[in-house]
Amino acid sequence: MDATHPVIQLKDALQHRILGQPELVESLLLALLADGHLLVEGAPGLAKTTAIKALAAGLQGDFSRIQFTPDLMPSDVTGSDIYRADEHRFEFQPGPIFANLVLADEINRAPAKVQSALLEAMSERQVSVGGHTYPLRQPFLVMATQNPVEHEGTYPLPEAQLDRFLMKVNIDYPDVRTERQVLELARQEEAHHPVELPRLDPDQILQAREALNDIHVAEAVSDYIIHLVDATRRPERYSEALTGLIDFGASPRGTIALDRCARALAWFDGQSYVTPEHVQRIAPRVLAHRLVLSLSGQAAGWTGASLVDALLESVAVG
Repeated sequence: MDATHPVIQLKDALQHRILGQPELVESLLLALLADGHLLVEGAPGLAKTTAIKALAAGLQGDFSRIQFTPDLMPSDVTGSDIYRADEHRFEFQPGPIFANLVLADEINRAPAKVQSALLEAMSERQVSVGGHTYPLRQPFLVMATQNPVEHEGTYPLPEAQLDRFLMKVNIDYPDVRTERQVLELARQEEAHHPVELPRLDPDQILQAREALNDIHVAEAVSDYIIHLVDATRRPERYSEALTGLIDFGASPRGTIALDRCARALAWFDGQSYVTPEHVQRIAPRVLAHRLVLSLSGQAAGWTGASLVDALLESVAVG
């Protein structure tokens, strides 16, 4: 894609605004282009909220933030019918889910019923209240965050719900050099000299999504994607060393997500076709959170990410 395309310009501007988290910025825009949602895990203060707020500043759309707490109700997310006594009727009051960009902060602090309400809206792109269905806005992106530091009072997302997220990104602390740049940027913004962001119309995002349909995926690359996903279900077929480490692998939703994200990555790289390298770069973010490790795998110190890395080494290209 031409480097002058507004989406590419926004990506470059966000990289200068959100220092030390290039994978987070890239994943946000990939999820936006691939029409999916992003789960981010990291300690507090690592620019998760800043990243999506900066994206919202560059997109001429609506942004809302939902702070998930144990006493949150589903209607606090979706909205509810309000009775108008003077008119003797009910009127739907939309909740914060009715925005183009939604930050679901600390999603694992809310009970399952609230998580289900959010994930249903993410999957169906609509909300049903009082027998009526209300479509959500387009484009629509939810970035949910999880805090790995505190586990008391949390409700971990079930594996079936994790599968609803297009990608999951784990972020860590920046290095010393980057943290110095973060400090200088914070001082610059305090002096009211923020990094300028290009402004995109939501229609430009929708047009870019259409362009992904023109990205060619060769049959050999499609087979590679399919075998990678199959390896998460039957790893022993590809490496004896991985036998018995995975109880459940990725669903067909993972296959579709890997294809969509690889095409979006190729579009970002300005290429008209997907290469195996595109698949390999995005596979850990797409597949790792979809794996359910066996007890023996966990005891041996494996993680979803390390298993995906091992599968990438075991599955042949072509």
